[in-house]
Amino acid sequence: MLKDILGGSAASVLTVTFGLSYALLIFAGPLTPFLSYGVAATFISSAILAGVIAAGSSLPFAVSGPESSTAAMTGILASSMVERIVAADPSAPLLAPVLITLAMATILTGLVLCGFGMTRMGRAIRYVPYPVVGGFLGATGCLILLGAVRVITGYRLQFATLGQFGDLLTLSKLAAACAMALILYMTWHRSRSSFGLPAILIGGVIAAHVVFRLAGLSPVEAQAAGWTFQPPPGVTFMSPWSVDALRAYPWHLLPDLSGNLIAVIFVTASSTLFNVTGIEVATHREANLERELNITGLANILTGAFGGYPGCASISRSVLNFNSGGTGPLSGLTVAAISLLMLVFAPSLLGYMPKFVLGGLLIYLGADGLHKWIIQSRRRLSFTEYLSLLAIIVIIVQWGFIAGILIGVVIGCATFALSASRIDSIKFSFDGSEYRSSLDRSREELTVLSAHGGSIQGLNLQSYLFFGSANRLYQHVKALLARHPECRFLLFDFKLVTGIDSSAAYSFAQIKRTASDRGIRLVLVNLQASTEKTLRSSEFVSPDVSIVPELDHALEWCENEIIAQHEGRDDEEASLRDWFVRILGSEEGAMELIHRCERLEVRAGEIIVNAGDAANSMHFILDGRVGVMIPAGDGGLTRVRSLGRYTTVGEMGLVARAPRNATIQAEVASVLYVLSVDQFEAIKTENPALSQKLLTYFVLVMAERLTFANRLIGVLRR
Repeated sequence: MLKDILGGSAASVLTVTFGLSYALLIFAGPLTPFLSYGVAATFISSAILAGVIAAGSSLPFAVSGPESSTAAMTGILASSMVERIVAADPSAPLLAPVLITLAMATILTGLVLCGFGMTRMGRAIRYVPYPVVGGFLGATGCLILLGAVRVITGYRLQFATLGQFGDLLTLSKLAAACAMALILYMTWHRSRSSFGLPAILIGGVIAAHVVFRLAGLSPVEAQAAGWTFQPPPGVTFMSPWSVDALRAYPWHLLPDLSGNLIAVIFVTASSTLFNVTGIEVATHREANLERELNITGLANILTGAFGGYPGCASISRSVLNFNSGGTGPLSGLTVAAISLLMLVFAPSLLGYMPKFVLGGLLIYLGADGLHKWIIQSRRRLSFTEYLSLLAIIVIIVQWGFIAGILIGVVIGCATFALSASRIDSIKFSFDGSEYRSSLDRSREELTVLSAHGGSIQGLNLQSYLFFGSANRLYQHVKALLARHPECRFLLFDFKLVTGIDSSAAYSFAQIKRTASDRGIRLVLVNLQASTEKTLRSSEFVSPDVSIVPELDHALEWCENEIIAQHEGRDDEEASLRDWFVRILGSEEGAMELIHRCERLEVRAGEIIVNAGDAANSMHFILDGRVGVMIPAGDGGLTRVRSLGRYTTVGEMGLVARAPRNATIQAEVASVLYVLSVDQFEAIKTENPALSQKLLTYFVLVMAERLTFANRLIGVLRR
């Protein structure tokens, strides 16, 4: 118990010191005459937050209160409220509307935190991109710096007010505050001792008054020159919820303040989550996140009900209490009790407090935040992320927190999409000659697969597929098919794919069109139900796309197709060779002619050539049947001749180079070998003997057809 009280007392020193600086930050400018009310609101907030959170937290040693980030946002909210009230009516009262606004913001923050805790939605804030959080907190540090300048000089640091910072007195005040901030950095920043900060601040107050006396300034003259605060009158607690104050409240201004209200909620929620995580790491204790959100929400609701402003668990004060031996809720209750006592003593103390002492503390806090997020974060972030962090800071300072958060999230998402699109969606690729099924095969079948394994091309996919990564996959497939024109089966293994979006499905549709143009069969393996549904919506999955549960079975099926195809092809090539040997009289000539020809497989009814086309090839019909068609009177086609196996068509056009005078159409599924005019000319140049044999064969064919035609004419004349 004694250690809890001692640890709580040590943490109270920081609570009191920070509390005074936060009150000055919030109740600055036109609200300076009401500073004593701000001090009261600060220590009421500290007392309620520390007591309630200590009693209900899953980290019982946690010390809570207003934080620099929450105080900075609260100050911005109060300042925005005052500006709008003064712009509408310079004589309107300020204190009651500001207190009501802060109290409503605190209650609303508490309700949102409780909602996050009960629905477990608080975890979603951890998905906010890190540069957005860093830019947010960096901008908070910048705003604390600007607030410190206003506390010290009484002026806002803007282009319009730069002239007011030119006199020697104002520059002297700023120089003294900067010196105080430097002393804090050189001493307390490095030691972080329990009583180091109050000792430095008390020493600064004493030193300031010694300098005032040596300069011949009395306390009254120092106050008149703006070196110290005007002593506020002692005040009693004032509830913001009076009927008259609520009736006179400018409710029409709330829509204009909605952005700052949302920013207060976001800052408090993010500070709660990040601070709890920081306390976990520093103390090696595990916290219940939902419980922390619920108890922090309840504490803020009670704080708002009593006219306070938002806060949450503090890393520095909690760790200080823990290191001092505090382990139970009594530490937080001690902080709460001391905060209530400060309601009596703090107002009178402010009259002797030099502005540059507390202003220096604010400068130190703001500069420390900027250093952390602008300098130190550079080592942890990529160049693109760091630029986005700086951009978010500038946007927030210039246009407000809401604009900064929204634009920051957009930048973060775009950066993530760009980075994710660079991740290769292909874990590895393979072809059928190096990666086969587990089925044991005969030596003959293995020989076929070794020779024609390139007909199978496979891609093992990974990660989440979206528009960026899927488009890269599409480009990879196009290049793959260009390198492997022999490909007939393209396998996609989705085993490591975590998901796919609709834009990626469009890229797969492009892949399907490319494959269809080349006569390639698509095979999908390990396809999850959600992925299949998305691909079906883009019409990628259709009857001509095979879906196989396992990769091994898919490879086996493709291998069987290749083996069946090439076993039949061997017989086909043997038949073609025998035919060409009969035509040419030599096996050497037959083999060369086979190599000069290109195999063509056509379906029944498919047009092979059209009448009027250039005669740039001839066809050897190895299997099937084709018809020679001419236009009929009804606009259709009439067959004038039918050609079966071991016949040729188009040889006359190949020799004469005249346009084709008939359409050639497959009557049944047929296999043809095409000799192009370029290959024919090459034969004439490189192998004149073979060319002569071909021409002899052409003459014989045409002579037979002419003989048949003469006999037919003779019959018709009878």
